[in-house]
Amino acid sequence: MSNWWVFQGNRQPHDGIGKLPLPPRWRHFKGTSQREALFEEPDEQVIQRGAIFQPGQKEIELVNAALYLRRPLLITGKPGTGKSSLAYAVAYELKLGPVLLWPITSRSILQDGLYKYDAIGRLQEANLHHATNNGAGPDIGKFIQLGPLGTALLPSKYPRVLLIDEIDKSDIDLPNDLLNTFEDGQFEIPELARIASDEPINVRPHDGSDPVAITRGRVICQAFPFVVLTSNGEKELPAPLLRRCLRLDISVPSAEKLAEIVESHFGETDTEATLNARQKLVKAFVNRRERGDLATDQLLNAIYLSGLGIDLNSSATDNKDGLIEAILRHLTT
Repeated sequence: MSNWWVFQGNRQPHDGIGKLPLPPRWRHFKGTSQREALFEEPDEQVIQRGAIFQPGQKEIELVNAALYLRRPLLITGKPGTGKSSLAYAVAYELKLGPVLLWPITSRSILQDGLYKYDAIGRLQEANLHHATNNGAGPDIGKFIQLGPLGTALLPSKYPRVLLIDEIDKSDIDLPNDLLNTFEDGQFEIPELARIASDEPINVRPHDGSDPVAITRGRVICQAFPFVVLTSNGEKELPAPLLRRCLRLDISVPSAEKLAEIVESHFGETDTEATLNARQKLVKAFVNRRERGDLATDQLLNAIYLSGLGIDLNSSATDNKDGLIEAILRHLTT
């Protein structure tokens, strides 16, 4: 463990994020804190994925560099190599709360990540108020919900963790549209900015936490979020986005690493039969992976069923490889 690491990769929650040095002068943001404390209790998904992920030294060093520089971390690798799990490991160890997940599709646009405005719902309620002569119209804040990116940019003393999953599935416009938001650490909600008042308006964050006050429609971060973008390498990303990110390539885990992953999920075994069964499945997985892509989840599925006493080589068909052939089926076929 290096003495400059804030994230240590040891799966032991701690308050080390408070020791993070000040950002570089060009990555200083001026938001005013709305949250001053760390999350003491991780949510269930962070525990399930973050408490068992085992990063290597390369992953740990790139995570810490991204934290120090306040830059997004772009992780590339084959499916099932743990790209998204790294975000949960950081959230778990550094007590940064639930991971804000933004899964990307070909139809995703920047506003999906920033906020949603229910204009139709507001119009319907305004008509109802008018018809019943029931005092003032509806509060616009009721009809605005921040997206995962918008919530991550809310000003707080400590960064939130934002996972932008499979950015390579997006339309070409989205990576370019993200540039200014990543660079400026802020965004505007025009529907609120048009209101001629300095009174804060409460809107709902993406994670279901208490409403937050926004003044004149402007959200400015204080601590830049720890942003993880994952890519399966299906599409080349634009150079301007790459320039603003630190890049990490995660290779497929070796047999030794797979054994560590299996132990972290299932614990140590005190029976020789169970150990032999696990080793046999790991060996079969590695051998099959040489002929086509496989995800680590497939190995874990096979070991789980094997641990229940299910014979993976049996089958109701004439397939000589039995059930294991289906469980360890190559992803590209």
